Amino acid sequence: MSLRIVVCVKYVPDATGERRFADDLTTDRDSVDGLLSELDEYGVEQALRIAAANEGAEVTVLTVGPDDAKDALRKALSMGADRAVHVNDDDIHGSDAVGTSLVLAKALEATGFDLVVCGMASTDGTMGVVPALLAERLGVPQATLLSEVTVEGGVVRGRRDGDAATELVEASLPAVVSVTDQSGEARYPSFKGIMAAKKKPVQSLDLDDLGIDADAVGLAGAWTAVQSATARPARTAGTVVKDEGEGGLQLAAFLAAQKFI
Repeated sequence: MSLRIVVCVKYVPDATGERRFADDLTTDRDSVDGLLSELDEYGVEQALRIAAANEGAEVTVLTVGPDDAKDALRKALSMGADRAVHVNDDDIHGSDAVGTSLVLAKALEATGFDLVVCGMASTDGTMGVVPALLAERLGVPQATLLSEVTVEGGVVRGRRDGDAATELVEASLPAVVSVTDQSGEARYPSFKGIMAAKKKPVQSLDLDDLGIDADAVGLAGAWTAVQSATARPARTAGTVVKDEGEGGLQLAAFLAAQKFI
C-alpha cells in the first residue's frame, strides 16, 4: 500500500506588505498580497523527501482559505506535490485555530492519510497549536517541532532539538508531525515544475461536503476573537548622540534612562 502524505499549508498575508484589520477585526486580505506561509514550505519539502524515500508515496497539499489561497497550493504543487485539496466556504471566514482544525480534520478524513505534515506555525498567527489540535481530533499520535523526520515500516521517526537536550521520538502511522525551519532548506520550484503544476488536480470542497455546521466555524464559532485594535503610531526620529569627546557618556546615560543598563 502506498504512503499517503498530506501537507497542511496556509495562505498568509505577505509580511513585507502593509497589513491591517478589516472592519470586522479579521485580517484584511484585500489590502495586501498573499503567499504560501514560508514555514509551511519546510513541511512541503519534508513531505517530498519522505515520498522520494518511499516508493509509490503520494503527496497531497491541503489548505483552507479564500479563492486566492489556490496560489499557495500552486506553489506547493510546483515544488513537486502530486495533488491539492482546497476547502473554501464563505462561512469559514474569521475561524480561529480551533475552527480551522475542525475543517482540516474533516478534510483529512475525507481525503484519507497515513502521515500529516505541518509547518511549526503559520507566519501570520504564529500560534503553532493546529498540529496538536489535529492529532486530537483525528485520534492519532503527534510528533511536533521536528528538525529531522523519516518514515520506514509504518513508523515515523524524528529528532526534536531543545535548549538542553535532543529527543528522538517515533510514532506508528497514521500520525501528525510538524517540522521546524531547521529541518532542511525548501527547494525552489523549477520552470518545469511550475508548468507541470498547472495540470495537477485541485479538488474543491465546502462545508456541506465535509458535513460541518456553519455555526461551528467562522466568527460565529470562534473561541477567540480580536475585540479591538489600535493602529501602530508613526515612527519618530531617534536620538542622535554626537561624539565630541563625551559620546560614550551620553550613550551610557541614554541607555540607563531607557533601563537597558
